[in-house]
Amino acid sequence: MNQFLRQLGLVPTWQFGDVYGLDPELLTMVPRPVCAVLLLFPVTEKYESFRLEEEAQIKTQGQEVSSEVYFMRQTIGNACGTIGLIHAVANNQDHLEFEPNSPLKTFIVQSSKLNPEEKAAFLEKDESIRVTHESSAQEGQTEAPSIDEKVDLHFIAFVNVGGHLYELDGRKPFPILHGKTTDDSFLEDAAEVCKKFMARDPQELRFTVVALSKV
Repeated sequence: MNQFLRQLGLVPTWQFGDVYGLDPELLTMVPRPVCAVLLLFPVTEKYESFRLEEEAQIKTQGQEVSSEVYFMRQTIGNACGTIGLIHAVANNQDHLEFEPNSPLKTFIVQSSKLNPEEKAAFLEKDESIRVTHESSAQEGQTEAPSIDEKVDLHFIAFVNVGGHLYELDGRKPFPILHGKTTDDSFLEDAAEVCKKFMARDPQELRFTVVALSKV
């Protein structure tokens, strides 16, 4: 992840690191401040059932989402990691530094006024991000899945925008608001939401959490 972002022109003053556990004492090991959290989790029948119920409930009851939230849909197969990274970076531009002519910064600026579906279409045409994604995937520890291969693990991002905790998942039609948060409590608040994902599938072990921290 850090190499992918570095290649796209993000200055490595902030980097992703593993979160080894969600208990308070393990969270104290994570460097602070933290501006984004990514969760990798298995897409199971239990989760899909919950996702549909959640979507229907929000469509009925509504939710207030800040216009400052950068959110895009996922229309490219097996690109959830890339979209999670874009969500993490695009919603933290005030914290992060970019190299001159950064392809990632250019993409975010040019797509910021587009709606979530238009952002997805814009990403499909962005050669610099696609090529970097493919080269980074090939340097991973395991062989990267093809773009059309069915994968049952999925990345989502958690960010703090305007003092509110948002879950950003390109498979969903809109961001999910998880209440208020602060810069100081953000990691703990995101961890509580991650725990809910794990509680829905207590037999599953395939959960990974990483945090974007200042180094």
